[in-house]
Amino acid sequence: MRSLLPCLLALTALLFGQLPASAAAGGDYVALGDSYASGVGAGGYERGSGACRRSRHAYPQLVAKVLTPSAFHFPACSGASTVDVLNQQLGALGERTALVTITVGGNDLDFTDVMTTCVLSGDSGCRRRAERAAAFVRDELPARLDRAYAAIRAKAPNARLLVLGYPRLFEAKSCSGGLSAAKRAALNAGADLLADTTAARAKAAGARYVDVRGRFAGHGICGSPSWVNPLVSPTTDSFHATKLGYAQGYTPAVLESGLAGT
Repeated sequence: MRSLLPCLLALTALLFGQLPASAAAGGDYVALGDSYASGVGAGGYERGSGACRRSRHAYPQLVAKVLTPSAFHFPACSGASTVDVLNQQLGALGERTALVTITVGGNDLDFTDVMTTCVLSGDSGCRRRAERAAAFVRDELPARLDRAYAAIRAKAPNARLLVLGYPRLFEAKSCSGGLSAAKRAALNAGADLLADTTAARAKAAGARYVDVRGRFAGHGICGSPSWVNPLVSPTTDSFHATKLGYAQGYTPAVLESGLAGT
């Protein structure tokens, strides 16, 4: 893997000049969300994190090393939904919180069941399951995201809130171990709908949406190099970003988002 140090050092210098002073120094950073926030797929899971599977290669860990906040809190947990964030992850937020990042929403629509169905069933079964998930994203997820973002705002009124999305999992071309073209198309369309919905709700909440689809373009499953795990062992790592995906996809997206206004 290419060294990120030169890039990160340059970004650090820019961020210290562009971010609010509390975000660059003296403020707290709190990383919320699900398995994409905790770093599932990257390995290097922290002892004691248990089923939350918090990785030392997760994007919040890498961001914290660059920003060196006064305190870093990392309650993100694999399997977390918006309800779990509300009930279990907001304790570290407060007036000293300068930066909050969150990736959430996939478990609300039961991402694991969607992927399991698409792996084990035919094209029509996958398409039907993807359509059910899409209906949930359109009809129910917006209100859930609104509640989560509002609660974060209420508990951390001085923080910049960055809402990170998910990548498209697949490239258009096929490869060994990949799913059929029809399945890939259905799942990528679902990822786009989820991204558009999340971006709209983040904007309504006054947060900044960080879209990682462009960064991952060409690096999905069947990409070269791929930044997304195909079906692997342990299966819980499947269809999540790799160590490289978190380092070169998510982390620069978070850091560079500090260069523009919310």
